[in-house]
Amino acid sequence: MLSRVTAAELRIGTGRTSRFEGEEYGSEVSFFLVDSDPGQGPSLHRHPYTETWVVLEGEATVTADGEEHHAAAGDILVVGAGTHHKFVATGTGPLRMACIHGSPRMIQENLE
Repeated sequence: MLSRVTAAELRIGTGRTSRFEGEEYGSEVSFFLVDSDPGQGPSLHRHPYTETWVVLEGEATVTADGEEHHAAAGDILVVGAGTHHKFVATGTGPLRMACIHGSPRMIQENLE
């Protein structure tokens, strides 16, 4: 079986970020393809599964369990299940990052 999804189907609203939930397509993972300008990012939240981030371009400040970390292109970060986290795009250009959720369905508890 092969499922094909176009980029246009995954786009969130009028922004540049895309969201893929694997369950609908028979995949065991879900992900965001983040494309954010400096200053943008999600508020504090957590998931009951791991989330792996691959920074493709740009920079981010990541807060995980109250500690700040810097991430740049080429970095990979793994956020453990239940960890309170958020990130904000920093630097001078866009942040492009894959946020891979270890679940066929995204489950998120917003904390802010």
